[in-house]
Amino acid sequence: MSLQMLAGFHAVQARIRHAQETIKELYVEQARRDKRMQNFIAQAERAGLRLIFVDKQRLDAMAKGVRHQGVVALATELNLTLDVDQLLDELEDQGIKPLLLILDSVTDPHNLGACLRTADAAGAHAVIAPKDRAVGLNPTVRRVACGAAETLPYITVTNLARTMRQLRQRDIWLVGTDDEAAASMHDVDACRGMAWVMGAEGEGMRRLTRETCDELVRIPMLGSVESLNVSVASAVCLYESLRQRQAK
Repeated sequence: MSLQMLAGFHAVQARIRHAQETIKELYVEQARRDKRMQNFIAQAERAGLRLIFVDKQRLDAMAKGVRHQGVVALATELNLTLDVDQLLDELEDQGIKPLLLILDSVTDPHNLGACLRTADAAGAHAVIAPKDRAVGLNPTVRRVACGAAETLPYITVTNLARTMRQLRQRDIWLVGTDDEAAASMHDVDACRGMAWVMGAEGEGMRRLTRETCDELVRIPMLGSVESLNVSVASAVCLYESLRQRQAK
């Protein structure tokens, strides 16, 4: 049985809240006794988890460069939705219009973690990314996501363009962002089933990803900067969807 490493308060506490049974080993820095650590220890003990107190050097070795804040857990993989059709079927059964975030070629773990955190906060139902040319859910992503990686499905697919075409067949409107597009993001009907499609900062979307979108829109930019970080751009677009849906 392979175990994944979770590091930092947010990632470990989120796993305790949502799936404490997956945690197999929980390590805590024995020299740290501040209020935050005391609260964490109390939460773990209430959950019935056994704490293993070790020195900082051992935690450093386990975390392999990830900022652990004195807390590291080893856990089995969390069983979130890993199939697009399964997710869409569940949403359809509930009468919910899907809101998805598609990320093409995002390889920076801090960007992916921030995207997951924003997508969860804005009410997105999943984040979709290719298996290659993408960072994946590593410990840094989970820490930056502040618990969102434990609750929001992150679905990786072999062929992103093919998956996008399948989404179109399921009546999901695909909207990509392009600085040169004539239409504004505010012109999008975000109350329908839809997916925002984002490319990595700098390179942007790959050609086939761009061509598979139903519509391209621009994010209004009034200052001197030319573009937004992918996590910021995702936040702006997802919250436009949230604004429209709440207004409706």
